Amino acid sequence: MSPDLILIDKPKGISSFDVIRALRKKLGIWKMGHAGTLDPNATGLLIIATGAETKRLASLLGLPKTYEAEILLGKKTDSGDITGVVIEEKSVPAISELGIKRALDGLIGNHFLRVPIYSAIKKAGKPLYKYARDGEEVEAPIKEMRVISAFLLKVDGGVISVSLGVSSGSYIRTLAELLAERLGTVGTVLNLRRTSIGDFKIENAKKIEDFGTIK
Repeated sequence: MSPDLILIDKPKGISSFDVIRALRKKLGIWKMGHAGTLDPNATGLLIIATGAETKRLASLLGLPKTYEAEILLGKKTDSGDITGVVIEEKSVPAISELGIKRALDGLIGNHFLRVPIYSAIKKAGKPLYKYARDGEEVEAPIKEMRVISAFLLKVDGGVISVSLGVSSGSYIRTLAELLAERLGTVGTVLNLRRTSIGDFKIENAKKIEDFGTIK
């Protein structure tokens, strides 16, 4: 791997650009970008490119990605994750692990779904999340999202943990809501972790603090 490509394990509670801001200070490098945003509430793999490697960012953005998601069944929020306001509650039917696995199998393929209103996609030049924060009504666009793989990792009461391999541009929050719907209820993402981007794996990523003190 090129020394100008850095794999970072982003912690929860900071934005993807916060990672770049910290690395710029630590490494003394200004020309830097990342290959795919992670929400502040999400953790996991960020590919950071510096110097000449920033020219590769466009191609890296198009790589498929894998996520591990904990999905809380029975509640739906306006943001699609636990940071949002609960907008719907619904009872959770008795569901066997086999039933969940079958629903996951049914997710594999292409779906045309609305992106979350709390997302960075722009409409009329303004990110959707800004409309939401300003209390303005706006219709989120529909995007094609492709699920490549879907596996059940764990069931813990009303929380299911899954691994989803998806095409670039897919929203796990939206797919989690679709899965919950197919299980006869509603759902929202409790925790989200990106574990791979193409052939780049989280196991090879470094923590921000591995780069020493800020200069």
